[in-house]
Amino acid sequence: MKALRKHAALYLMMIPVAIYFLIYGYYPLVKGLQVSFQDYRLMGDGPYAGLANYSQVWHDPFFWKSLTNTLVIGGGILAFGFVAPLVLALSLNEVLHARFKKTAQMVLYIPHLLSWVIVGGIWIFLLSPDTGLVNLLLQRWAGMPPIHFLAESFWARLVMILVATWKDMGYNCILFMAGIVTINPSLYEAARMDGASRWQQVRYVTLPQLLGTMKVVLLLNTMGVLRIFDQVFVLRNPSTAPDVDVLMVYTFEKGIMNMQVGVAAAASFLVLLFTLALTLVVRKLTRFDEVG
Repeated sequence: MKALRKHAALYLMMIPVAIYFLIYGYYPLVKGLQVSFQDYRLMGDGPYAGLANYSQVWHDPFFWKSLTNTLVIGGGILAFGFVAPLVLALSLNEVLHARFKKTAQMVLYIPHLLSWVIVGGIWIFLLSPDTGLVNLLLQRWAGMPPIHFLAESFWARLVMILVATWKDMGYNCILFMAGIVTINPSLYEAARMDGASRWQQVRYVTLPQLLGTMKVVLLLNTMGVLRIFDQVFVLRNPSTAPDVDVLMVYTFEKGIMNMQVGVAAAASFLVLLFTLALTLVVRKLTRFDEVG
């Protein structure tokens, strides 16, 4: 009680934050869990259906197809979205001109601020088979026929992975740069005195010291693997939908398009459980709780 009275002002400041999360975070979560066990209707009472909604989702082949698509696209985004910013951060760290480095960081970060509607519109225009800049360059430089990037499943998946990596690369790069800045300069001085080259300094000093930041970025990105939606919804079309529709699109179509709210809620909680399991596996494999 003495500590409570001593820090009473701090606890009072935390009350609005706690109320916000209770209303907009935990209440919808509990309500969604309740709905997942109901034959939910917009009008009238929603009788409880037990595990019927979960059984319907579990035995739905489109759910498992969506899960496969999610793992392919989300896994690609996880891999490229981790390696590309790391390489970029290591490259920018070698730049000595401060103004150029800051300008490059700003330019790389701008796509992260844009909505997926804008980003999708830009890339749909650039990848157009008739007037798109990418196809025009391929035809002029390599003599290749036009590629229907967003109408063929293989290319559509690859485009979604690379565009998502491009959009968030600046944000993740800044996280890695922040970790690099905290490395003790004396470690580089000792390495140079031992005759280490620039590559050896990166390999034996920068990367080991950056391991903690790498674990955090990997874990944060893993938590979003099964929740990708925006880029798929914006870039998909009927010709590629079977091979690019992900779990969140499945949930959207069930809940919004077909008005099967209970089924959509059940699918959402299965995604939540899969995300939790995937996160725990990555946390265990990376030894996230170990220091150093």
